[in-house]
Amino acid sequence: MTKYNVAELLESDKFLQEVTVKGWVRTFRANRFIALNDGSTINNIQCVVDFENTDESILKRITTGAALAVTGTLAESLGKGQKVEIQVTKIEILGDSNPDEYPIQPKKHSFEFLRENAHLRIRTNTFSAVMRVRSALSFAVHKYFTENGFYNFHAPIITGSDAEGAGEMFTVTTIDPNNPPKDEHGNVDTSKDFFGKTTNLTVSGQLEAETYAMALGKVYTFGPTFRAENSNTTRHLAEFWMIEPEVAFNNLDDNMDLAEDFIKYVISYVLENCNDDLAFLDQRLLQEEKTKPANQRSEMSLLEKLHFVVDNNFKRVSYTEAIDILRNSKPNKKKKFQFIIQEWGADLQSEHERYLVEKHFKCPVILFDYPANIKAFYMRLNEDGKTVRAMDVLFPGIGEIVGGSQREERLDVLKQKVEELGIDEKELWWYMDTRKFGTAVHSGFGLGFERLVLFTTGMGNIRDVIPYPRTPQNAEF
Repeated sequence: MTKYNVAELLESDKFLQEVTVKGWVRTFRANRFIALNDGSTINNIQCVVDFENTDESILKRITTGAALAVTGTLAESLGKGQKVEIQVTKIEILGDSNPDEYPIQPKKHSFEFLRENAHLRIRTNTFSAVMRVRSALSFAVHKYFTENGFYNFHAPIITGSDAEGAGEMFTVTTIDPNNPPKDEHGNVDTSKDFFGKTTNLTVSGQLEAETYAMALGKVYTFGPTFRAENSNTTRHLAEFWMIEPEVAFNNLDDNMDLAEDFIKYVISYVLENCNDDLAFLDQRLLQEEKTKPANQRSEMSLLEKLHFVVDNNFKRVSYTEAIDILRNSKPNKKKKFQFIIQEWGADLQSEHERYLVEKHFKCPVILFDYPANIKAFYMRLNEDGKTVRAMDVLFPGIGEIVGGSQREERLDVLKQKVEELGIDEKELWWYMDTRKFGTAVHSGFGLGFERLVLFTTGMGNIRDVIPYPRTPQNAEF
C-alpha cells in the first residue's frame, strides 16, 4: 500500500491499486461521496463510501473540515468531472470538525468574512489557488536570479535610515513609553534605547543592496518591508515583501531590460506550472466582472492579461512624451480623469498609467526620465538638471508594478541633493562612502511582491494575496 497526495492520484492510471490518502473533507454527500482535498491541488478526489457496511458513528464524524485518512482501491470514475475515484475500504478520523462551529462551509463566503477567518480561509478554493500561485512565483523569483548570476542578499530589517525619505516608518524601541528616559532638554533620550539611537523597521533594502552590488556585482533582496502609512486602500499593506535587484555597471537601459526579462520569466513560469489554479482564478474573475457595470469591466480575462505581458514587448516612453499624450487625450480634455493633467511635472495617478497601457499603447509600458522633484534623492540627475534616470513599469488593470532607477554615483551631486532635501548626511555616511571608493554606474528596481501576486491571480484586494494582512487597526493572527 502506497501513500499518495491528491494531485498524484488524480493524474494516476494505476487502477485497482490499494492507496491511502490524507486530507480534509470539503463535502460529504448522500452519506456516500466524500470530496477530499489535501492542498496539493485545487481539485478534490472523490472517495466513495460503502455506507451500508460502515459504522454509523464513523459516518456521523465525516463533516466539512474534518481530517481523514482514507484507504481504498483506485478506480476509474463513473461520475462526471473526475477521471479517478477511491472505492473506500477503511476510514480513519484524524481530527473532528464540529459542523455547528466550523465557519468555512461549502457555500460562497464574502472576502470580508474570510479575512476575519484568515486562519481557515486557505481551505477555500480561491485562497488555496492564490497561495499556490504565490508559492510558485516566489520560487520563480529565486530561480530567475540564480540562473542569471545574482547573489541573494539579506538586507537588515531594523535600520537607522529612511531609504524613501517618506518618514512613514515603524519605530523599534525598548524604551518604556510610560517612563522614558529624558535628556537635559526634557526630550526622550534615545541614546538610552537598545541601539543607542532612533531605529525603525525598513521600508526598503535598496541602500544596503547598493553597497553589496559594488562588490558582488549582481545582488537581489527578497524580504519583508514595512510602511506606517495610514492607508486603507485595496493596494496598500503595512507589511509586505519586496524584490529588489541591484546591479553594478548597469545603466537605465540595462535596468529596463532586466525588469522586462524578469517579469516575463516569472509570469511564464506560473503559466506553465499552475494551470489548474489559473484556470479556476480566470473563471472566478470572469464571474466577478459580470457583477460590475459594463463600463467598469475589464476588457481582458486574467489569462489574457498574463499573456498580454508575456507576449508583448514593453513600450518605452519618456515621462515628457507621456504627459503630452495624456494632456491631449480624450478623457483629459473631456475631464473624465479624476486628476486632470494640466502641466509637465504632475505626478501620474493609476488612471493615467492604465490609460497609457490599456488604451493608448495597448501593451505594457515603461516610463522613464521623471521630474526630479517627484522622485527619490538617490536617482541619477540627467544633464537637463530637471529630470532623473527613473523608470516605472506599468501593467494593465494595476498601473505601476515596478519602480526603479539608475542610481546617482557622483558624490558631489549626491551631496547636493541630500543637502537640498534636508537629509542628515551623517546618517548616510556609509552610503556616501561607496561614491568615494571605486564609484561606478549602477541601477536597480523594486517590485512589491504582493502587487505581482495581485496581478497574476486577478484578485481585487491586496489583503487577499498575503497570508495574514497587516493594515491600520488590524494585526490579528
